[in-house]
Amino acid sequence: MQTDERIRRARPDDVPALVTLVYGLAEYERAPHECHLTADQLEQALFGETPAVFCHVAEPEGEVVGCALWFLNFSTWRGVHGIYLEDLFVDPTHRGTGLGKALLVALAQECVTNGYQRLEWSVLNWNQPAIDFYESLGARPQDEWTVYRLTDEALTKLGS
Repeated sequence: MQTDERIRRARPDDVPALVTLVYGLAEYERAPHECHLTADQLEQALFGETPAVFCHVAEPEGEVVGCALWFLNFSTWRGVHGIYLEDLFVDPTHRGTGLGKALLVALAQECVTNGYQRLEWSVLNWNQPAIDFYESLGARPQDEWTVYRLTDEALTKLGS
């Protein structure tokens, strides 16, 4: 398996750059008001006592300019873990250089190496450039499913 030298696992000193990238993604997705991530939160999630989130970074020429934040999920039907890609983002000044694909290749390699049988993610319906990119790699939309989410008051009400 060949690896791209520009891609590596995140380290604690990458956290400030990762937070900046996440806020850049929120801006790109037209929802900056919804992003409240702090460096402390991300550092704890990635590098705390029991990390449940993982990250690969794109670092050409010594600067972190892209990231893939992910976590494990589990398929009861297949009986094995998979990867859920929470965020994939490459700074606009570095798009078109193969970094997005290289990050996805790294996650596919994680799946193959560890026996995970799925790599999945969500994409906004209006984001045609991303949809075209993902489909060019062989990814297919799962149109028969609708994502549901509980947050804020509804989550508190249900959980109380």
